Formats: sequence, C-alpha cells, structure tokens
Amino acid sequence: QVQLVESGGGLVQPGGSLTLSCAASGIYFSLKSMGWYRQVPGNQREFVASITSDDIADYADFVKGRFTIYADVLSKKVYLQMNTLKPEDTAVYVCTVATVLRDYWGQGTHVTVSS
Repeated sequence: QVQLVESGGGLVQPGGSLTLSCAASGIYFSLKSMGWYRQVPGNQREFVASITSDDIADYADFVKGRFTIYADVLSKKVYLQMNTLKPEDTAVYVCTVATVLRDYWGQGTHVTVSS
C-alpha cells in the first residue's frame, strides 16, 4: 500500500519559517522526481517546487529565493524549507512522487501564515 505522509505544517507569523517533510512508502518503481504543490480552497492546485532523482530542483516563480526543496531519494523523503513566509502562502501543501509508471499524491499538510 502506497503512503505519502506529510508533516511540518502549522501556524506561523509573516516572515517566519517552516520546514515540511514528506515520507513515501510502498513505492517500488523507480522515482523520477518528488515535489510539492499547494491548494487554497476554491482554487486550482498549483506547483510549488520539485526535485529530480538527479537532484535538479525547479521552483515556481513566487517561491524562488524563499523556499528550498531537498530530498533523500533512496529513503523516498522530500523536504520543503520555507522562509520569509507571506500570508498568501497560506494553503494546503501536498507532496507528490513521480515514478516511471505513475504519480502519487499525499493528503496534504496545512500551512497558515497569519499574525
């Protein structure tokens, strides 16, 4: 059974930091990449960041310079270091794993940026 378990979300003040974690299990196909999306109720899910098995990272423009993605591909864990958080970063952050056969998605972890 495939599981993607996210953690690290919570309430943080503007300008603060959080680190999200995602641990994948039950996946036996070769990984192509791991990443994060986010979704605000009523809006479409949007890409945040991804990192390939070759350690090549990609970021949405709105997080460049603030967020850093890193992963332990062998352990199937991915992290998102989020700095200088803004109220507009408030969302459910969802972990995703892309394999050679299909993509997998977690349930998400809530991040609220508010004073």
